[in-house]
Amino acid sequence: MQTYLGLDIGTSAVKGVLVDAHQFCLATASSAYSVTHPNAGWAEQDPELWWQAVEKVVAQLRQQAGAAMAKVAGIGLSGQMHGLVVQNRLGGVIRPAILWNDSRASQQCQQLKQHLKNNVATITSIEPMPAFWAAKLLWLKDHEPETLANAHHFLLPKDYVRWRMSGERITDMCDASGTQLLDQARRAWSPEILAVCGVAEHQLPQLAEGSTALATLKPDIAARWGIEWDIENQVPIAAGAGDVAAGALGLGAINEGDAFFTLGTSSQLFIATSGYRPAPEHALHAFAHALPGRWFQMAAMLNGASVLAWAAKLMGVSIDEALAAAENQKSAASSLLFLPYLNGERTPHNNPDARGVLFGLHPSSSVGEVIQAVLEGVGFSLREARNVIEQAGTPITRLTVIGGGSRSDYWLQLLADILERPIMRCEESESGPAFGAARLARLAVTQENPEAVCQPPKIERVFEPSPKKHRHANNFARYKRLYRALEPEFDV
Repeated sequence: MQTYLGLDIGTSAVKGVLVDAHQFCLATASSAYSVTHPNAGWAEQDPELWWQAVEKVVAQLRQQAGAAMAKVAGIGLSGQMHGLVVQNRLGGVIRPAILWNDSRASQQCQQLKQHLKNNVATITSIEPMPAFWAAKLLWLKDHEPETLANAHHFLLPKDYVRWRMSGERITDMCDASGTQLLDQARRAWSPEILAVCGVAEHQLPQLAEGSTALATLKPDIAARWGIEWDIENQVPIAAGAGDVAAGALGLGAINEGDAFFTLGTSSQLFIATSGYRPAPEHALHAFAHALPGRWFQMAAMLNGASVLAWAAKLMGVSIDEALAAAENQKSAASSLLFLPYLNGERTPHNNPDARGVLFGLHPSSSVGEVIQAVLEGVGFSLREARNVIEQAGTPITRLTVIGGGSRSDYWLQLLADILERPIMRCEESESGPAFGAARLARLAVTQENPEAVCQPPKIERVFEPSPKKHRHANNFARYKRLYRALEPEFDV
């Protein structure tokens, strides 16, 4: 029986899954690594760490299911988006990769706007941000001209791993979207932006749809990994996807209106669309999906369940204790307000200088009341995201939730009330980006209909908005006014 290998090159670890023809997960593995911060606001990684972690993950999978590993018919890749790997003529890495959460290129965002007469968002769907390649390339031009002079190739994290596996430099449309070098509507590199960044198209990876395979696994690596290989039975590597789109495939979010949100370290609200619908005025991402002829809209929030972890630590309690204290309040809505922008914010403010604020404290303020305000603050951030997506023309009728924060029934009910939409929590399943990557591998091999392969997981529970859902309307209005009042104070 054929099997499929999915690898996700994340910010903190490589995760791998081995899936059979019935989409049953035969083995899972992960291998962690760290991020370095040479200066304030910088985030870098050595790409060699990714490759070492891939080797470890494959070894673990082989140990768990060696016979199934031998029958791998295709490989799919997903990975952290926006990371910039710079290679010389021989393929050597010139400097550490600059990651998605690196903010050094803020000034270069203004350069992009000036050079392109504020036309960047028209081409790429989003105003310039430090996370994207375009600003990072200008930063290299300004601060490391020798690096740019010696650069012959630029790759995204998962595509560096593909190059190590196959010798081919290829990327998918979704991951390319996150470079801010892609003309989203045309699904092609933008000559105008490349010219401003001083980059030639031959330095960029070849573009392919996520379910297409233009590379195959090297025979020596197949032998080392215990995968059967011969000249007539080579192992294709699907172009893959950025992690958010791969995660969407794992959840079956591929058709118009399919929506989910994440409650992890950060939060994203994602909805699949059948057409390209940009809304840059709201810092809404409108990117190519991992499947041909499909796009998605995404609100990217830099603060999610990590804000709850921070608040619990600050209060000297565990996360479970913090949630219990909030639930024991038994109050309709907190009298406090919390802006959750500990790490700045993208959607809808595009403000890296925004910061967290706890407002309205009084002598009798309790741990439970503070935690409830924190949970509501994340909910209000998601509500703003829901609003901007719907204002951009895509209605949201219901939402699936994934991520560590989804384990709390109390929080999910609170979010259903704030978002005024049903929230569905899936049964325990391998629905992460690595699983989505394995699905892309299968599609590349079998050429099946994506709807037949990318089925959603079973629903474990649905949280319906309560009849008193509008109880949060007053606090939501106050939340928005509080941000507007404080916004000038953040830029200091």
